[in-house]
Amino acid sequence: MKKSIIQFSVVLSFIALSACSSKKTSDVPENAINTDVVNNPATASKSTNPKDNVPAYEFVKEEHDFGTVIQGESVSFAFTFKNSGKGDLVIRSASGSCGCTVPEFPKDPVKPGESGVINVTFNSEGKEGLQNKTVTLIANTIPNTHVLTIKGNVIKQ
Repeated sequence: MKKSIIQFSVVLSFIALSACSSKKTSDVPENAINTDVVNNPATASKSTNPKDNVPAYEFVKEEHDFGTVIQGESVSFAFTFKNSGKGDLVIRSASGSCGCTVPEFPKDPVKPGESGVINVTFNSEGKEGLQNKTVTLIANTIPNTHVLTIKGNVIKQ
């Protein structure tokens, strides 16, 4: 039994060694291969970075203080911004931190270089004292959320 295992191992080794030393047997000459696709600089230079065409907010002001507000009044402020990125800016949603803060935002895409407005209305009904509210925007930017802040001091009349 040992003898047949040794003989089998010798034969297997011989086959393995002879397979490694075989010559290349291609019918195609080495200089016949066209490498134009491999060396094409047009395909190699295109950027595949997804951040290259991303839109970006550039707000004039990200926080607004209404100062003193009489209880029951509704006050508004327009946050203006510019799309300073290279792609269309699409705002998917804008939500206030409570029901007293209502944002309105552009529904259409804002092209690169163009401006837009986020109107925020604060209803002071039932509020008193210092108020600090936020509006969270979700858009196709990196990062995809952006927070605007409004504040004011609500007093009874």
